[in-house]
Amino acid sequence: MALRFIGIDPETGQEGSPAIWFDEAQGELVLQGWKPDARLEAECAAFEAPGHAPGIPPHEAVIRIPARMVPMLRKACDVAEGTRIPRAAGSGPVFGRASGDARRVRRG
Repeated sequence: MALRFIGIDPETGQEGSPAIWFDEAQGELVLQGWKPDARLEAECAAFEAPGHAPGIPPHEAVIRIPARMVPMLRKACDVAEGTRIPRAAGSGPVFGRASGDARRVRRG
């Protein structure tokens, strides 16, 4: 795994800081954050996204990161968009969209 370090929360001291990396081999953002409390995790688990079953699958996790890390998330997204991103096995690589071409998703 080739992790490219993007940033760490500058306000949380020297231990347990939320952090962001880009996995260059998988074309994925990797986030370290705080565990949610039971109320937030239950709220996320109850959310029904169209076409998906509610719940949090065993292989996934909900995490929290502070909003002050938004600039680092943007940087991570810029890195991802400018990198050759692998697709599922056998489907060939694709390239991310140019920065600024993001599409807004309406949450409901």
